[in-house]
Amino acid sequence: MREIVTVQVGSFANFIGSHFWNFQDEMLGLAADPYGDPAFKTQSLNMDVIYRTGETHQGTTTYTPRLLSIDFQGSLGSVSSKGTLYSEGSNEPSEVVTWAGHVSTHASEPQKKNLFLQSLYQEEQDAPLTNGINGEAKDSQHEIQDTDIVNCLDEGVQFWTDFSKVHYHPQSLYEVNGLWMDAKQFDNYGIGRDVFMENLRGEEICDKLRFFIEECDHIQGFQFIVDDSGGFSPLAADFLESVSDEYTNTPVLLYAVRGPSSHMSLSSRKQTVVRDLHDAVSFSRLSSFCKMIVPVGLPSLSRSKTSTFLKIKDENPYHCSAVYAAALHSTSLPFRMEPLGATADLSDVSGAVDVNGFVQMLAGQSRQNMVAILDAAMPGPCLSGML
Repeated sequence: MREIVTVQVGSFANFIGSHFWNFQDEMLGLAADPYGDPAFKTQSLNMDVIYRTGETHQGTTTYTPRLLSIDFQGSLGSVSSKGTLYSEGSNEPSEVVTWAGHVSTHASEPQKKNLFLQSLYQEEQDAPLTNGINGEAKDSQHEIQDTDIVNCLDEGVQFWTDFSKVHYHPQSLYEVNGLWMDAKQFDNYGIGRDVFMENLRGEEICDKLRFFIEECDHIQGFQFIVDDSGGFSPLAADFLESVSDEYTNTPVLLYAVRGPSSHMSLSSRKQTVVRDLHDAVSFSRLSSFCKMIVPVGLPSLSRSKTSTFLKIKDENPYHCSAVYAAALHSTSLPFRMEPLGATADLSDVSGAVDVNGFVQMLAGQSRQNMVAILDAAMPGPCLSGML
């Protein structure tokens, strides 16, 4: 086994990651479908490279992404940071023996599940979805149509968890304590410079990563997806520095991603120059702790050749992140393919390579090229001349 640990740092990185893991969930479902296309049942694709098998306290077997997600506090929407598979324990307040005074609890109203998440819940419960929350009846009760769910996602996505189909392990989801969701103010390298080191956050993040690494048999590398234009960049850089010190010989492939808001025109030349300087510092520091860095994020995805056959709203991170996630899914497939054996069917598998081999192939043995361009076409072109 040659495992990969994926790390997502920042809001747009998690938008991309949410789509990426949805793709993997679909592939698992298609492979398990007895009436599905045989193309999805290939034994050469090993999903255990990016997934882990676990067990709940009740003894139920789980299959969850080998993932660490880092984002603002409050960025998980209606999803708990403990995930949905594992027991969270009692919500009753514990007795405080060192304090004899009055204790009061202040709790905000939980986020309501949108129609998409409600539909997933009802599928698991094998019950029809109505226009009440989790099936609660209303005066004009009617069954929710697929078009309602599509419109909900197309227009109403606020959190990356709003469209996530995947169950996560409790160690996977980390909300940066004390850093509430306000991307407009957390938009430059300097503002996030001390976030990793404050309040023991760095130790907490490293402990979560260590949980996944220690259960690996032979880790082949890290796949980092990082918001590189904002306050999460220095947090990721400090984290990467810690990773490079502790796991010296493990290669890091880093996707530096940018959402639609990072390409907005600023009101003055001074602001533009300051942003460019922050971006330069960010790129320089992130690239120094990885084997290869791949910039991802066009100013206008809707006008690119990639999107000729797609209907994309540039300002909608839900749209843009889906395209980038599809590209990342394709580039990561070789890492999960089993190497060809003497009796392998060449029509069933091709291009198997690990992260280190992938980096060496693109960068050269002397790492002369540390930056790679991600190019994609959707739908993919026909493979002419192939038998």
